[in-house]
Amino acid sequence: MTNTKQGTGVSSPFGGPEPPRGDTGGGFSYAGLVLLFAPNFAQFQPAYLLSAQTLTIGRDASNAVCVPEQAVSRQHARVEWNGERWMLSDLGSRNGTIVDGQYVRQLELDQGCEIRVGDAIFKFVETGAEKFVAYRIDGTCGAERRAKMLYEELVGGAQMDRIAADLERIARTELSCVILGETGTGKEVAARGLHRASERTGSFQAINCAAIPHNLLESELFGYRRGAFSGADRDKPGLIKSADGGTLFLDEIGDMPLEAQAKMLRVLQAREVFPLGATTPERVDIRVVCATHRDLLGYVKEGRFRGDLFARLNEHVVRLPPLAERKEDIFLLSQVFVKRYAAATSFPAPKLTFPFMMALLHYDWPFNVRELESCIKRAVALCAGAPLDRAHLPDAIREHMRTYSDKGAGAPQPAQAPRAASAPPTLRGTPSEAELRELLAKHKGNVAAVGREFNKERMQVHRWLRKYNIDVNTYRD
Repeated sequence: MTNTKQGTGVSSPFGGPEPPRGDTGGGFSYAGLVLLFAPNFAQFQPAYLLSAQTLTIGRDASNAVCVPEQAVSRQHARVEWNGERWMLSDLGSRNGTIVDGQYVRQLELDQGCEIRVGDAIFKFVETGAEKFVAYRIDGTCGAERRAKMLYEELVGGAQMDRIAADLERIARTELSCVILGETGTGKEVAARGLHRASERTGSFQAINCAAIPHNLLESELFGYRRGAFSGADRDKPGLIKSADGGTLFLDEIGDMPLEAQAKMLRVLQAREVFPLGATTPERVDIRVVCATHRDLLGYVKEGRFRGDLFARLNEHVVRLPPLAERKEDIFLLSQVFVKRYAAATSFPAPKLTFPFMMALLHYDWPFNVRELESCIKRAVALCAGAPLDRAHLPDAIREHMRTYSDKGAGAPQPAQAPRAASAPPTLRGTPSEAELRELLAKHKGNVAAVGREFNKERMQVHRWLRKYNIDVNTYRD
């Protein structure tokens, strides 16, 4: 998201303090609600900007967000700026308002909160909602320009379009590129797309530095001459030479041993490779793209990664968001995977039911797109062409859904039971990094226990962890 400055707090035409707006230099950036899924999604806007103090959700067409279902009350819920934060209030609706899988009456909205009204599911974003307005969840884009060349590789909407445009911009340059992201976010997919967009005539060669034993990594990269060591009965070109004229992708570069790092630096500086056992170097023309989920700069400070190599590789950085931060893409990704794996069966591509999509959106995908793909592949194999439903979900997701919308203080009450005269106190706000670290230490990294301190779901605690770049494993025994 673009860095923004908060609103000044001056009065707005709607009365009271002005809602926060980010000044991007070319216009305003707003908080808003981004559509994640609705069976009739074509009837919704992709995103709703919180440009005024109050936004109402309900069945009546006079609402800013109209959810045309009988299960939704005419005036169902309200999002309102109270001078300090955005609050969500249920307006005494018949069937209740669900946030992050729990019924609520009133609460402070945090970045990424998932709000369900009827069969429509939205996520709250603190800023940048206007970037989503042109992108429907089925992949239809109303923007003037769509990142064309990398579209097939980087499936998604606004966030992936921005990344694709960034990669296209540097594709034909000689810049080395570092792709950052969690496991399963698609780092190699992005690297292959970058290679294709570069129009380099050589091949794309990939190696996972963490998967190759350290004593074999150098021979795989640099190759060797016959007789260089016991068992070397013929010359073997390394991956660097095989990528001559093309792209070399070094996955998990942070796990490359220091000795190999020194030799890799020479390749980048001199554009030549020295195979094991060779007496003369060989010239190479390669474009290096590397990927890691490690903190390379932290590794440099600890002496675990060479600073000079880091400077050579770090000419351009691309960050791939975890799937939990781009859930507006889950419907489109699921459709792509359904079509892909249904093609290998004798059945037509199955439809996605609302309970199935609801479960996909409620789950936080620790292994990202790779995990979603495996989930859809399994579901397509099990359903035999029938609509995908909860029965086709993996155990981990079904277990996660077990407590979804449990009856609680915010649940709608039976007609004969009067509603409480006043709402319960609002929940505590977002903790500071220091407060979160203190609670993690107190509970020894138990995310569920930290969530109970704030009356929040685990998924919200994980959002805070990502926000502050905290590794919860460092707090566990």
